[in-house]
Amino acid sequence: MEKDKILDEGLLEQYLIGELSEEDALMVESALQKDIELKQHFLQMQDDFEKMGFENAVTPPFQVKYELQKRLETPLAKKTNRMPLLVAASLALVFMLSTVWLYTKWQNTEKNLESLQITTADLQNRLDNLEQSYLLTSNRLETINNPNVIPLILYGNDIAPNSKAVAYVNHTTKLVVVNPQGLPKLPANKTYQMWSDVDGEMINMGIVPTDEELVTLKYIDRAESLNITIEPAGGNDHPTVEQLVSYVLL
Repeated sequence: MEKDKILDEGLLEQYLIGELSEEDALMVESALQKDIELKQHFLQMQDDFEKMGFENAVTPPFQVKYELQKRLETPLAKKTNRMPLLVAASLALVFMLSTVWLYTKWQNTEKNLESLQITTADLQNRLDNLEQSYLLTSNRLETINNPNVIPLILYGNDIAPNSKAVAYVNHTTKLVVVNPQGLPKLPANKTYQMWSDVDGEMINMGIVPTDEELVTLKYIDRAESLNITIEPAGGNDHPTVEQLVSYVLL
């Protein structure tokens, strides 16, 4: 059984509380013997469960203790053979302690089950997010690796000499995707914006946030160049030419 499967499906938790079938339990035990890291993770889980049990132990109600003390301290009216009474009191004490122990055990089991359910839900959410991230990455890679895509590098000018962005242009599907990771971070009140130059007119293609790996922008027909400017947060209706930081000819 693979380590990732054991962790992703929560088999260690099920093994710890005895909910696995005999066959799955044997496979988990075999994996624990072979994988030191997995075994250390399991031992840590055991410690966490033990700490959880002590932290959530229920103190017996005061009334139970009071009644027990009252019965043990009440003097007998007659000096007869006390052995049967002592046996009965001992049995009552054992019964009371057993009841308290079972009640505590039941509450701890409920809390452990709730914790496992939360952990399972969290793992499922993580798995869903990883799947969505994988699909998104796969689609993006397919987009930029298309044979019809032309990669264009926009180097920075004197305003931002260390900046660099990569634009992927597909004239067939009319798609423009930009990787802005090489652009310097801006203050919260500023943003990058890309423009297409068509016959001397700068047409807005959209803002370029630097916290994304790939940004899809508007494709403009007959564009002669791509240009990046620094604009107020939210973008601008027309480019601030003095803040042109990068461009590339098509």
